[in-house]
Amino acid sequence: MAVTLQLARIPESYLAACRQSADASPDRDPRWDPPAPDVLDLDWAPALLDRVGEAAGLEGVPLHALRRATDGDTGLDLGFLATHPHAIAPLGGTPTALDVAQVAVVSELLGQIDMAALLAALPADDREVTSLIGPEAAHITGGVRAYLLGHFNALRDFYLEAAERRLLVVLWWD
Repeated sequence: MAVTLQLARIPESYLAACRQSADASPDRDPRWDPPAPDVLDLDWAPALLDRVGEAAGLEGVPLHALRRATDGDTGLDLGFLATHPHAIAPLGGTPTALDVAQVAVVSELLGQIDMAALLAALPADDREVTSLIGPEAAHITGGVRAYLLGHFNALRDFYLEAAERRLLVVLWWD
């Protein structure tokens, strides 16, 4: 089974209820089950998107925002989501999150990134792209550019809706 990045956009009250459930449960079950429409499976795209950004000259604040969108932050205590046997990321460590204010900033900055232009700046040959952004790209079916553009657009749209709804985003590798 492949380990992929998962994101969930949730209200702060849901996270508080999960924390309370874990504290009250004898086996520390947080009852984590965000609604399916509010979960995004970003597959293996995060590292590849980061490498595309670097290779195409994205730097500074926009590159940091892209990284933050897929790395989260460790400012919120999410240890209760990493407690076995109910850990949501059994292979990937403690989940991270962005609070509502961080989500709003990341959403705005992702909206300023022209991923199509970044991808267009890469070499035309997919083998050259693979050597530039990493061997994981060789396993993508349907074209590297289409895969990365689709995943970036999904990430951007996910954060946009989270910001509009004033939700926080929890990230974990599963």
